[in-house]
Amino acid sequence: MKDFLNDWQPYLLSILRIVSAFLFIQHGTQKMFGFPAPQRQAFELFSMYGVAGTLEVFGGLLLLIGLFTRPVAFILSGQMAFAYFIAHAPQAFWPLLNGGELAATWSFLFLYFAAAGGGAWSVDRLRAQRRA
Repeated sequence: MKDFLNDWQPYLLSILRIVSAFLFIQHGTQKMFGFPAPQRQAFELFSMYGVAGTLEVFGGLLLLIGLFTRPVAFILSGQMAFAYFIAHAPQAFWPLLNGGELAATWSFLFLYFAAAGGGAWSVDRLRAQRRA
């Protein structure tokens, strides 16, 4: 079983990256386009809400395909940490009470992608193979 999991590690990393990015993009499309859920406020590009939505859509798309995974994931990790401390932490100390569980989880998940890369199924991997 250990060999099986070791063999599948780079593929499971890619699956985790793809699914996380897909879910993350939805938050940006909600902010920008009101899809798949209605907007919570009007989208203004040069506002914190607008910048967050833009990062979520375009950063999420880059993560989805695994292009520039490490720097994009690092930026998104910072965005989610910022979101946690600006929007959630002032409401209550515990993430369960302040609604910040998802922001905190994504912050650490994206930090992991910044360290681990995109996995076997990523454009980054294809680009590295072509250079070698």
